[in-house]
Amino acid sequence: MLRAALASLVAFASLLMMPATANARLQCVAYARQIGDVQLSGNGRDWWGNAAGVYARGQRPQAGAVLAFKASGAMPYGHVAVVSKVVDDRHILINHANWSAPGLIERGVEVVDISPAGDWSQVRVWYGKTRSLGLRPSPTFGFIYPSLAPATVTASNDVATPARG
Repeated sequence: MLRAALASLVAFASLLMMPATANARLQCVAYARQIGDVQLSGNGRDWWGNAAGVYARGQRPQAGAVLAFKASGAMPYGHVAVVSKVVDDRHILINHANWSAPGLIERGVEVVDISPAGDWSQVRVWYGKTRSLGLRPSPTFGFIYPSLAPATVTASNDVATPARG
């Protein structure tokens, strides 16, 4: 009996001495791939280039598209988010991770196009900590559409549309 109790105690003590498993934080890229139909790799800043010739790209929001953010001082790896709803020409809702807090998933987040040309090249994104739109503009490349067809760009407005085959 004493031997069994001692063996249990040793087993328990060995569990306590094992290194703790690090808690992985969900990043924006992994989350965007998990919930969306655009399947790219690399940091958020790489998605726009990696999408060339694989997915259609453009400057108009569309539900299901990925909004690709450029790298900046505040976002050296860029960022990606999936559009959940187009509200109007200048407002969308997105689902994304790792914006307001490390690993935090946020759904139905407001994004406003503040670019002078209305081309979604600069946006403000709702920031949970301040409960308001972010104070700094965030630069973006545009939208990556879930269509697997290569994109064609119209010269009149530089908006990509899926190629017709």
